[in-house]
Amino acid sequence: MTLYQPFLDYALEQLQQTLDLQPYPIPEGFETKQAVTGKGKRQETVVTTSYAYQSPKLRQIRAAHVQGGNALQVLNFVIFPRLNYDLPFFGADLVTLPGGHLIALDMQPLFREDADYQTKYTQPILPIFESFQAHLPWGGDFPAEAQPFFSPAFLWTRPTETAAVETHVFDAFKAYLQAYLTFVQQAEPITDTTALEDIEQAQLRYLRYRAEKDPARGMFNRFYGPEWTEEYIHGFLFDLERQLAVAPGA
Repeated sequence: MTLYQPFLDYALEQLQQTLDLQPYPIPEGFETKQAVTGKGKRQETVVTTSYAYQSPKLRQIRAAHVQGGNALQVLNFVIFPRLNYDLPFFGADLVTLPGGHLIALDMQPLFREDADYQTKYTQPILPIFESFQAHLPWGGDFPAEAQPFFSPAFLWTRPTETAAVETHVFDAFKAYLQAYLTFVQQAEPITDTTALEDIEQAQLRYLRYRAEKDPARGMFNRFYGPEWTEEYIHGFLFDLERQLAVAPGA
């Protein structure tokens, strides 16, 4: 058992119980990949495993789970709604390195400056965010260019103890995911043409930013090389542009 396996197990169990979950195609060569890092006693085998699903309202539910023993543990778990829903994205970046833990949890808004949108999707989760502040304090500065892509309920923290990840971070992950699934169940399809265009552009802005600035790029380059890494980022992790090129309105 690794640090973030319980998070992944919980998420998949909840999704299967709540949604009409179907497989989402994972391009060949990305289901699992491994490399060896370090030397001597510090040598570790790093295994990256990919998971992907879809549902009637969610275009892609995907996870990248990187297990590298004491060298690193990473779970990147993101949910992308279908383009005819105004749902935010669900994003969890859970990273453990020898120097500590980096935790980011959020429901990333399509329209951060839209007051009605924030009332609909951020206000209900602010109490959840606030309930974890005592145990999971703000993790410090993050890039100004990233700020438009995060909500006021963005949980960004750097726990010093692994026990805090196993308890408080896990509890926060569960609470955010449950709240998100409630939003999904309540979501109604959007039919207005202008609104649909706005949703597609908002999703593309987010995807392009995340693909360009993916913090895992350096790690994957080191383990698996740049060719595999770029195809993994653009062909699987953030694949909307590819999908729209094949089937507009996907």
